[in-house]
Amino acid sequence: MSNWAQSLIKLSGFEVETLQKRLAEIGDRKRAHEMQYAMLVAQGEAEIAQCHPSTAGDLHRFLEALKVRKGHVLAQIEIVTAEEAGARDALAQAFEEQKKYEHIAEQMRLGALKKQAKFEAAQMDELGLRKAAG
Repeated sequence: MSNWAQSLIKLSGFEVETLQKRLAEIGDRKRAHEMQYAMLVAQGEAEIAQCHPSTAGDLHRFLEALKVRKGHVLAQIEIVTAEEAGARDALAQAFEEQKKYEHIAEQMRLGALKKQAKFEAAQMDELGLRKAAG
């Protein structure tokens, strides 16, 4: 395999690896936001369960503030989900490019082997002809 083909495959492999790490980081952020949302839901449920009728006004204000915080976290989850989809698409494309380069390099290698085999066969034929003539 030629040096340029090896370099191209290495570069595309590095790109795939970089995008895999990016996707994993995005997944970690998404899970963190989802955990934050679950904690807010649990916090709201705990407050409702502990509510005393005399503090209903406080509970209402708390739940309104909680609703805003949950909305913010859901918005973050949507943003990260879109980012994750883009990263998945980029990774799939990079992986496809890497496989294409590997396929081209393999075809070049096989072509070189065929060319070498034809050359060797021609040499053997010539040698046979010389022996037969001699």
